[in-house]
Amino acid sequence: MFRGFIVKKGFVALLLGLALVVLVSPGIVGRLAERSMDENLDWAATESQKVVVTSQGFDRGWFSSAGQHRVEIRDGELQQLLLALTGAGNASELPALIIDTRLDHGLIPLASMSRDKGTLMPGLGSAISSVSIELADGEIIQMPGTIYSDVNLTGALRSEFILATGSHELEGADAEWGDIAIEIVTNPATGTIELDGTLASVSLAADDEFFRVGEIEFTGKQRRSRFGFWVGDADFMMQAMTFKNDLDNPTSFGPLTIGSTSAVDGGRVSGRATIRLENMPAAEFGAAGISADINLIEVDGAALGQITDALNQMQKGGSAEDFRFVVENDLRRLLSAGFELRIDQLDVSLPQGVINSKFRFLVEETDSDTFVWTSVLLALDASAELRMPVELVELMTEMDPQMHSAIGMGFLRKNGDFYEMEATFKKGLLTVNGAPMPIPIPGIQ
Repeated sequence: MFRGFIVKKGFVALLLGLALVVLVSPGIVGRLAERSMDENLDWAATESQKVVVTSQGFDRGWFSSAGQHRVEIRDGELQQLLLALTGAGNASELPALIIDTRLDHGLIPLASMSRDKGTLMPGLGSAISSVSIELADGEIIQMPGTIYSDVNLTGALRSEFILATGSHELEGADAEWGDIAIEIVTNPATGTIELDGTLASVSLAADDEFFRVGEIEFTGKQRRSRFGFWVGDADFMMQAMTFKNDLDNPTSFGPLTIGSTSAVDGGRVSGRATIRLENMPAAEFGAAGISADINLIEVDGAALGQITDALNQMQKGGSAEDFRFVVENDLRRLLSAGFELRIDQLDVSLPQGVINSKFRFLVEETDSDTFVWTSVLLALDASAELRMPVELVELMTEMDPQMHSAIGMGFLRKNGDFYEMEATFKKGLLTVNGAPMPIPIPGIQ
């Protein structure tokens, strides 16, 4: 009997504890969730350096809160693309995104169960957001689709954009799309951003103009390195893209797949990228396919970061002289530190056959204090291999008779059904198909 009383007492204590978690924690955790969401948005904006995120109010309740954020494009390639597409004169005329959010907070967000995709998973909060576009004249256009977000106990923010198949007409243009699902996870504590998305298809049509892109899939996990640029893994796949205007016949290319990985080890950066593109229009040759496998090995991270930053500043309107000074000094540092670039595969597939090639460039480390530009040639160990079908070489010769010179000078050597070239460069000596071709280097005897 006494044992039963203890069990009942413990059970009641457990119920009271759960009640406190459910009823009391929302108000406390709501503050944490609000702060966490703002920190994630501010951090993501700071990391991209290309958007401005402004909080336009947060109405905090006990179980649920409501807030609004305004997103504007600050600069970069996306801004330039939007300026070109919209015909806007400057950035102030570009549209802005308005994100309205309902945040259900609490370690167990019971209030979220009254809406779509509610959850009882423990965390700092669960949110649902809608997106609208504010035009330069103040007009608001509601966008289809919904964003579902969860803030976990560590402060990581997971957001998923869901858009069901649909269509929309705006100012004489018809848009159609398939199911779209994009998930983004940001974690200021670890400095990582994870992406995973699928876009079934998107098409735009207006008068005689047409654009369609097939299914797109992408995934990635990256973090900003201490040198300023992003490292990690990313994969992208796109089915055929088709477009035309009133002057052209429809043009298509694809599928396209891109894979990349990069990492920092000490002060050095290494990375690899693979590219596969099919059915690319190639004028008189017909449709072409490209396969590439590129490896960059042991590059000085600090110098690469400075060069990358200089390129970004140049895009923002920095002076050409400052750009030249920064790049020249950091390029000198990068080259003197040494690195290796390998293109293990660069194949072009044509109806007439496949062009196979691969390249290797190894720059030995040199003394940065005594570095001169001509020393790069002496530190360079490079090789190249090229293989082309006879049929393709004959076609290229008909199009450009100067191809005869390349064959006559021994740069291309016939071997059965192919023309081949093997070239090496070391210590200032170029050798092509076994024939040495010294290259004069200024200042070097």
